[in-house]
Amino acid sequence: MAAILFAGLRGRLVSRTRWFAASLIVAGVLAAAFPAAGPTENAPLVVVANVEALIHPVSAEYMVETINRADAAGAALLVFILETPGGLVDSTRTIVTRMLAAKTPIAVFVAPSGARAASAGFLITIAADVAAMAPGTHIGAAHPVSGQGEKMDETTAKKAASDVAAYARTLASGRGRNVEWAEEAVRESRAFTEDEALKATPPLIDLVATDVPDLLKKLDGREIRRFDGRVQTLHTAGARVETLRMTFRQQVLSTLAHPNIAYILLSLGVLGLTIELWSPGAVLPGVVGGICLLLAFFTFQVLPVNYAGVLLILFGLGLLVLEVKVASYGVLAVGGIVSLVLGSMILIDAPTPELRVSLSLIVPVVVALSAILLFLVRLAVLSQRRRSVTGVSGMLGATGTALTAIPAGGEGRVSVHGEIWTARSAEAQAAGDTVLISGVDGLVLTVRRRPVTKEPSP
Repeated sequence: MAAILFAGLRGRLVSRTRWFAASLIVAGVLAAAFPAAGPTENAPLVVVANVEALIHPVSAEYMVETINRADAAGAALLVFILETPGGLVDSTRTIVTRMLAAKTPIAVFVAPSGARAASAGFLITIAADVAAMAPGTHIGAAHPVSGQGEKMDETTAKKAASDVAAYARTLASGRGRNVEWAEEAVRESRAFTEDEALKATPPLIDLVATDVPDLLKKLDGREIRRFDGRVQTLHTAGARVETLRMTFRQQVLSTLAHPNIAYILLSLGVLGLTIELWSPGAVLPGVVGGICLLLAFFTFQVLPVNYAGVLLILFGLGLLVLEVKVASYGVLAVGGIVSLVLGSMILIDAPTPELRVSLSLIVPVVVALSAILLFLVRLAVLSQRRRSVTGVSGMLGATGTALTAIPAGGEGRVSVHGEIWTARSAEAQAAGDTVLISGVDGLVLTVRRRPVTKEPSP
């Protein structure tokens, strides 16, 4: 009986062992046939960079560096998420030139919803291998304007528009986009929604996507034509997405490169150094002013500065200083304020309002700076005109009291400013008389009797 029981248990154990081994084999086969979902080291690499800034040298440097890194890493696709009101033509050309020469296919995605890619952003979008937009976005309005944003004369306007329009036609033609609409965006400042841009014949953009994952899903297996005519198939399924952000230096420069920030730094720098010069030894205003002024000059290397604006600002400050010292009946003050306002308005030579100093900032800064400078200069002038209270100048005209009798042509003792002095007088002075100091000869004072002022009779 025991032998039969042992044999049964042994059979069950062998059966379970075989079942477990078979399960492991099946699991291994399934794992090999169906690998785990998600990106692996062998999955294609997609680089994503967010460009939410004006197009200026700092953002151009960031985009060019991103393209270089994507090329070096052998990325399957580079996606620029673009949101910009526009920027500088020179920086735009730098970016587009590098985009056209890139080994990595580049997609420009105007996102998120509500964003825009105007002016320079429009040219960057149509220059990409893939132009995509999120719902509720728009592109266009690329008409060139003068550096001060004002209307140019007819000849200059035609030259500028023809130049940028030809550039837009070249980019649109090379990418197979709507050349006519690209030119209208420049010459007529036309703007297009994502629906209009996609349904144009031929279209201005390639597709509409809600976000980056949706964009990668729609691009997987899609054939694109590079600018040199080569046809390439995109593989973005299961891709590893790597986001490249601005370096700390670029973030700081991008923040400082805003015209309003640069103008505030310049104003604080001038004010701080002015206070330090009129009040030597204060230290703090000089240190803060120096730092702000150096940062402002550094920012001016990034922004397109109109040096005529800088000269007008300096000229205005000089007129405000002269107003206190010269009797101009307010003419110099008015001229100084006007010069400050005009200089501030043309300080940044840029084509878009976002790249120029805001008038709502210029007015309060000019008023405050003018008031502070006039107040400081007035204090300095008053202190120079005030009568000295020390040394020989401080003694002349002071009053004292005769401590002893002073004979005519003789000497005696007087008390002045709490001090006892030897004094001589051309006329006799009695002890206790109030005397007036009329001269100082070394340590001997010359005094005379203080005139008695008669009160008017009622």
